[in-house]
Amino acid sequence: MHNAPKLTVVGAGPGDPELITIKAVKALESANVILYDALINRELLEYAPQAEHIFVGKRKDKHRYSQDEINELIVKYALERGNVVRLKGGDPFVFGRGSEEINFAKSKGLETAMVSGITSAISVPAGVGIPLTQRGTSESFWIITGTTTQKKLSDDVRLAAQSTATVVILMGMSKLAEIVEIFSHFGKGNMPVGVIQNGTTVNEKSGFGTISTIEEVVSDKGLTAPAIIVIGEVVKERNQVRRIFKNFEVIPGNNSKE
Repeated sequence: MHNAPKLTVVGAGPGDPELITIKAVKALESANVILYDALINRELLEYAPQAEHIFVGKRKDKHRYSQDEINELIVKYALERGNVVRLKGGDPFVFGRGSEEINFAKSKGLETAMVSGITSAISVPAGVGIPLTQRGTSESFWIITGTTTQKKLSDDVRLAAQSTATVVILMGMSKLAEIVEIFSHFGKGNMPVGVIQNGTTVNEKSGFGTISTIEEVVSDKGLTAPAIIVIGEVVKERNQVRRIFKNFEVIPGNNSKE
């Protein structure tokens, strides 16, 4: 006999296996089935040796399952096995479709729960010493998807480029030239930019420059997706922050790839 049908959507954090919440670990320990994404750290599955682990991840233009198929799998396994955990990278409510999956499960009569995760939009910049806000420098920040459901760059990038806010763009590497063009149009050619690939993991790579130079930096360093783009004066703060914490080493966990 299994538990009552239930979906728990769990945020796995940005990649470092230590950057997961205690509540998330407890959810994994109680799971019967785990449907996990491409960017989660596989070490986290060790918290659930009792569960069946099913990879349903998506990478650019390579989907093992469509979102509709994932929704159906959630319901199928919940009805058959009981407690399904949907393990998603970062925070499932930050461009993670967590709310879509919860709403679908509810519509099918499943009990649902949500465990928030540490979003990569904040933790990855922090990991390289970039504070998204800084008194006297940045009073706010935007977190924007680089690729909308229509495969286009979000119109919000143009609005953000006109502000003094720090701009964090997720899933934007394929649109970097367009991002540079927009910020250049608004006279931001000298604005500092950081690009961090595989943030908080042992595979982390990064490059820093300005709007005018960042495409060359990315090319020289061979930076590719998955990466986060940070635009703003706070990018210059990273050296100061790293000096302050030079004796505090965060050791990223292994982030093996599917």
